[in-house]
Amino acid sequence: MKAVPISNPPNPWATTEVEYLEGIPEVRLEVFVDSTRNVLSKNDSPDVGFTWSVNPYRGCFHACAYCYARPSHEYLGFGAGTDFDRKIVIKPNAPQLLRAAFAKKSWRRETVVFSGVTDCYQPLEASYRLTRGCLEVCVERANPAAIITKSALVERDADVLVSLTAAASAHVTVSIPFWDADKARAIEPYVPAPVRRLRVIETLARAGISVGVNVAPIIPGLNDQDIPKILKTARDAGARSAGHVLLRLPGSVKAVFEERLRAALPLSAERVLHRVRETRGGRLYDSRFGVRGRGEGTYAQAIQSLFESAAARHGFVPHARMGDTVHAAEEAPAPAPWTSAQLELPLT
Repeated sequence: MKAVPISNPPNPWATTEVEYLEGIPEVRLEVFVDSTRNVLSKNDSPDVGFTWSVNPYRGCFHACAYCYARPSHEYLGFGAGTDFDRKIVIKPNAPQLLRAAFAKKSWRRETVVFSGVTDCYQPLEASYRLTRGCLEVCVERANPAAIITKSALVERDADVLVSLTAAASAHVTVSIPFWDADKARAIEPYVPAPVRRLRVIETLARAGISVGVNVAPIIPGLNDQDIPKILKTARDAGARSAGHVLLRLPGSVKAVFEERLRAALPLSAERVLHRVRETRGGRLYDSRFGVRGRGEGTYAQAIQSLFESAAARHGFVPHARMGDTVHAAEEAPAPAPWTSAQLELPLT
């Protein structure tokens, strides 16, 4: 792995700031233990399509420059840049805590989404197996679950997902924002290549697991032209539902994304930033509910139309709200239009 120097935007919640005088040290992976007593996170945002989520990990080794969850790391006393990528917080008791939550009389077997903050199948999951343990609890309790991931590691748990499909319901959404492998590597450096993620869809679909594709985030001027190709190949691989979300750059994410974009794709940077502002009323981000996931203006409308026409042409069903029964959504006639904010995830 190529050495990367520590780089974090200033943390607005920190009272101190580190300045290196003799060269910036390299980033090293550090794992921290979260001894929380509650593993279920409840969402009340109108833009998020589910109520309950489980986050076995905080921070993410995938190091996607655009990850809107980066500011959540600042609440832990870390930075939103390379700290988010390499200071990973784990919840080692997540399966036991989930089992206890499901045992409460007040629990109504609502769909639980993995995850609401970072990828539940990032590389550490290969060793810690926290997501698998939580899914096994879902099987025990016949509790529906949905997964959002970019990782091929989810294939390892196909057996558990098959069992959960029989016991309740299970759905996996695979995020594929890029078709161009070089652009993908520049912006999401430690994520499997797009073609590998397509094989994930194919593997899960062949196992009889409900699977969809999320073209997210769509970065204006960089990957919006990839939408038709991604949707076609994902449908051919077995995806049945599709969704998309426009690039979101809340808080410190703006600085992380712009730094990476200028370093990795210098010839494209100004055009991309201009297009992002074009969809955000002249700014890099608009936090308003109902707008932050789709943007506004002519260019944003063109992206929406391109997605809708391509999805309809290939026979996709729009993503259901994650709190609904996935199979019912797939069997119903396809509603229109596709909504862009259904798979947005909360920061906490």
